[in-house]
Formats: sequence, structure tokens, C-alpha cells
Amino acid sequence: MMIQDVTHDECRHLLTQLHLGRIGAAKDNQPYVLPFYFSYDDGYLYSFSTVGQHIEWMRANPKVCVETDEIVGLEEWVSIVIFGHYQELVDTPELKMERDKAYRLLQKKKLWWEPGYTKTMIKGIARPMIPVYFRVRIMQLSGRHTAPDHETVAPTVSPIDQPSNPSIRDILAALRARLYKP
Repeated sequence: MMIQDVTHDECRHLLTQLHLGRIGAAKDNQPYVLPFYFSYDDGYLYSFSTVGQHIEWMRANPKVCVETDEIVGLEEWVSIVIFGHYQELVDTPELKMERDKAYRLLQKKKLWWEPGYTKTMIKGIARPMIPVYFRVRIMQLSGRHTAPDHETVAPTVSPIDQPSNPSIRDILAALRARLYKP
């Protein structure tokens, strides 16, 4: 097995297929990472949560890092890392369109409100259920995927050229076909 780069176009296409990631924030040189659901659209990841430590940290330091992946097996996976900028979509007239857009994109997924709007008890105290919509503006992204350790050949098919809505397995197969003989 070898690990190969995924192009920026392929990363953006994969982001339309992936919906669970991990978002990292930092405060006082201490990182904090947790899972979150997102929807990708036009250079942004849209998401939803409630007020908690990660929201407070992202408000204080809007630089974030996101990792998302699809693991089919030990030798069949793809991973994308994003450096971005957190922007809260507060309930104001100026951000109404973006907040509505976040809601529309997110509601297309089953259980889109989890884990952000799940009742949470921390040290015996219920976390407030104050909804927070936000987006991450993608500043930089990179991706990697597994490929068999074979001879390199000329690129052939990109998953973004496929006519239908391919599965992650189809995308991984196309990524491998791009650089390697079967």
C-alpha cells in the first residue's frame, strides 16, 4: 500500500460526500478536538452546535482545523485536512440568508442536529440548549488516499468526471485508477 495525494478538485468533490468530521480549536496553546456534522457548499463547511467549550474557544480564536475521512478498511481510506476560519452565523438580519442556507444544507442529512443539539450533562449540569449555526471558510485543504503499491501509469479517471453520484468505494477506486494499474 502507498499513500497518495488527492487533488483540490477531488477534495472538494469528496467534501460533498462526507458529513462527519473532527474540528479542532486552540486556546492558550491547548488544542481541543471533537466530532461534528457538516455540509459543504462553495468553499465553506456549514454546521450547527450549542454553546460549549469548543464554541467559546472558536469565538476567541477563529482559526480551526478540520479532519474528515472515510475508512473502508485498513488499506482503503481517504482523509482530508482543512485549515479554516470559524464564522458564527448569529441570528441577525445581516446573516439571515447565510443562516437559512446552513439550515437548508444541514437538514438534507438524517439526524443533522446531532451531536450538536443532544442533551449533554457535564459534571451533573445540563449544557444550555442555545443553538449556534456556524460555517468554516476553507483557507487551505489537502487530502490523501491509499493506493496499491504498483507501477505508476498515466492518469485516467477522476471521480469528479463520473456521471452519477459515486459511493466512497467508487471514489477510492477512481483515485487508485488515476495513478496505478489494477
